[in-house]
Amino acid sequence: MTTVHTSSIQSLPLLARGKVRDNYAVGNDRILMVASDRLSAFDVIMGEPIPGKGVLLTQMALWWFERLGHLCPNHLTGEAPESVVTEAEVPQVKDRSMLVKRLKPIPVEAVVRGYLAGSGWKEYQESRSVCGVPLPEGLRNASKLARPIFTPAAKAAMGEHDENISYDRVVEMVGPTLAQQIRDTSIAIYETAAQIALAKGMIIADTKFEFGLDEAGTLVLMDEVLTPDSSRYWPVEGYDEALANGTNPPSYDKQFVRDWLESTKVNGKPWDKTPPAPRLPAEITEKTAAKYREALDRLTAG
Repeated sequence: MTTVHTSSIQSLPLLARGKVRDNYAVGNDRILMVASDRLSAFDVIMGEPIPGKGVLLTQMALWWFERLGHLCPNHLTGEAPESVVTEAEVPQVKDRSMLVKRLKPIPVEAVVRGYLAGSGWKEYQESRSVCGVPLPEGLRNASKLARPIFTPAAKAAMGEHDENISYDRVVEMVGPTLAQQIRDTSIAIYETAAQIALAKGMIIADTKFEFGLDEAGTLVLMDEVLTPDSSRYWPVEGYDEALANGTNPPSYDKQFVRDWLESTKVNGKPWDKTPPAPRLPAEITEKTAAKYREALDRLTAG
């Protein structure tokens, strides 16, 4: 398997490089999305790739797209990504790419939380609410919420942090009808996916979706979906103990890298979360790759 930190497809115009994906224009109506092996943590791209990560992310997203189509159309064209590049470029796109419809992206990260974790837990401690959604007293780190909540974020420019916003702000940005459709669709997808994952022994604590509009104005699910990059996956084993102790449950995402970065020192001081990132030791990249692999294996088993 080819490791790709940064793809270089010369036969197509580059549209944009995101934290993980490199997007190329295919005519005016399609995009070739290549999932690299880059990893970003705290919105900073690490210098060391996670071997095989782009392939695992793509396979996982495709697996989910297949199971969620009844809830919302998605951006896949059904065409082979290899068909739009030169023969020499095939190893860069094989198994790690999607050939998708070009949509008008909606500038809202549709975040759904079924459990209290990460920035949601931080906000709850300060205000007993998350993104303006009031929550009851007495919740703990990793508590399951009575029902999933929609806690959107505004997409930030590259290198900036996405900013949590209220539902009212989404209404201002896209109008009440579309805002409600995004919220209802996001929660429906999350609830369906959470049930499927739980049957495989995994908890999806929270996730983020991205949507676009096609030419007819239809809401379309796009980008990646329910990967360990866009979602917090916890194995059911160890969850109860973590909840009781008030600690973060073990996870299948990049929490592993985040924890290492939080504890590492640069010139004797904690890293300030600005580029350049500290060099990731081989042990950390290998363990992270194994976590991604385990998540996909558990999900697709049986």
